Amino acid sequence: MSKPVLSKNGLQHERENLRLYRKVLPSLDLKRRQLLGEQKRAEHAARQQEESFAAFNQTAVQQLPMLGARAVPLEGLLQIREIKVGVENVVGVKLPILETLTFDTAPYSFLAKPHWVDLALQKLREYAELKARIDIAHERVQIIRQAARKITQRVNLFEKILIPTAEKNIKRIQIYLADAERAAVVQSKIAKSKGRQLRRIPDDQPEPEPLLP
Repeated sequence: MSKPVLSKNGLQHERENLRLYRKVLPSLDLKRRQLLGEQKRAEHAARQQEESFAAFNQTAVQQLPMLGARAVPLEGLLQIREIKVGVENVVGVKLPILETLTFDTAPYSFLAKPHWVDLALQKLREYAELKARIDIAHERVQIIRQAARKITQRVNLFEKILIPTAEKNIKRIQIYLADAERAAVVQSKIAKSKGRQLRRIPDDQPEPEPLLP
């Protein structure tokens, strides 16, 4: 922080800064509280996605225990064609959101594959979509946490540094100007007294009027 200018202009400058800081701080604090609320919602949504994913895996294992044996290879039957991720504006923060997830399914013989292959491919699609949603949910949490951390740092800057420093500078300049004003009055009285002594005029008598107008 630069040192304040000990003058009337410096005092005016510090007062303007203080008014600006006090004006900006409420909006920053409001955004901080909004972001912290959105952070809690994002964290809750991510936990829900993880719970859904765990429940899905448990159900899939119960419905398709034969997948663990790998008796029927499924590699190459299902591929992700495209993951389309959009952008959602939340309290001025851009967050990713899953829009579409499309797949390509390779043709296969219904006679050559067991009847449960259709169900297995359906579960693989659900698995891929849930996994994509979890990844995006975690990314949303990280982005909004970072935004909340930055705005909190700015609020702390205003509350703990800028405003107290401006208040301190104002008091310092006011004291300096008051001291300077008192010193000027004292110096003026001393100079006036010396002038009387040089002309040998008692301090209790008024100065003589000039002879010429």
